[in-house]
Amino acid sequence: MSDDLSPRDARPGRDQSPQTVDVLFPKGAAVPVEELLKQLADDPLQMGDERIRDFLAAFGRRLLRPALARRHPELGSLGFFLRPSELARTVAELGGEHVRVPRGLIFHLPPANVDTVFVYSWALSALMGNRNVVRLSPRSGTVAQAILETLHETLAAADPVVAATQRIISYHRSDEVTAALSAACDLRVVWGGDEAVREIRRRPLAPHARDLTFPDRSSFAVMRAAAWLCAPRAARVSIAEGFVNDTYWFDQAACSSPRTVFWVGDEDDCEAARADFTGHVSRVVTVRGWGVDAAMAVEKRVSTYGLAADGLAESVEFHGNALACVRLSAAAAAPRRWLGAGTFAHARLESLAELVALVERRDQTMTHYGFGRGELEELARDLAGRGVDRMVPVGSALSFHRVWDGVDLPAEFTRLVTVIG
Repeated sequence: MSDDLSPRDARPGRDQSPQTVDVLFPKGAAVPVEELLKQLADDPLQMGDERIRDFLAAFGRRLLRPALARRHPELGSLGFFLRPSELARTVAELGGEHVRVPRGLIFHLPPANVDTVFVYSWALSALMGNRNVVRLSPRSGTVAQAILETLHETLAAADPVVAATQRIISYHRSDEVTAALSAACDLRVVWGGDEAVREIRRRPLAPHARDLTFPDRSSFAVMRAAAWLCAPRAARVSIAEGFVNDTYWFDQAACSSPRTVFWVGDEDDCEAARADFTGHVSRVVTVRGWGVDAAMAVEKRVSTYGLAADGLAESVEFHGNALACVRLSAAAAAPRRWLGAGTFAHARLESLAELVALVERRDQTMTHYGFGRGELEELARDLAGRGVDRMVPVGSALSFHRVWDGVDLPAEFTRLVTVIG
């Protein structure tokens, strides 16, 4: 993920001083940051507050409208996440011997390149009864705009407490605004690249507050070659479609989108499975009309040929501009950096256990096919926390869960009160 600390204004012509923010939700005029903080009423919200829960559920239902979900499929996933039963389960799972209360004022700084992340972070925090300020980058795209429009539609029938306690804002680069919001918050949530996290951390928090950070991460897929070759054609098509969803929705830039595919099995099976898999993925990409512009196509060629020049790649294949496949000379050469949308490195492993020596702390999501739960749990134990926070089936890389990067977000958004009678 990445963030932009010096964004271009998405709405040219707005006169915004260094200490002024644009209020995007609820709709409002540009205001000084001090006024913004005064506007955030300290209304008493409870964890799982019914007024907030009703608003989130209504918002989720609107996101699931067929016309909107067809135009932006990722919003369908978001709407499903906000269904009433899931919200109720999230609250119920936090029960225990302590009383949970909201943490207070939460300042969210989501990335600019994954438009839906800010909603998951904000929604879970709001569900826990917090007041929230979300800084939305002016570089955010059409999906973020669709989300804001849907939020405003939902607000019309919502309890006034929603508008009184929740803010989504945007502002130019401003050390003063970031510092003021940081000093006022009880928890600062930073989603972004390593450099963005370091830059934000330069702004001090109140002594009682702390940071919750989600820095640069990388992800990969692991496939059992024999399982792929034995699968019926319909299953292979379905897996290829899931893989394309995992990777192309956010131009493969999402932290959970795989960049390397590890094939487990003997050499002949792995080569046959890789070739067949690539063919299926290529057909799905073609049918869906995914493509890249000329600049991206050049970027991909520079990146992939660079791997070959460094001796890390045995071969490079291009299937149009949208799909590039690199056969690595060794599994240890798996790249963590983004090589361009639709660029995948492939490597062979003799066994799943070989991943233990290859995984790094920055590795977040492992999508898988052809392995049983017992094998995956054994791998998780063998990794012993050195990397990989999620193991999910191919097609589920972008499915958000309350536990993300090994962090239980609802728990982080609350405080525990010990009560002894």
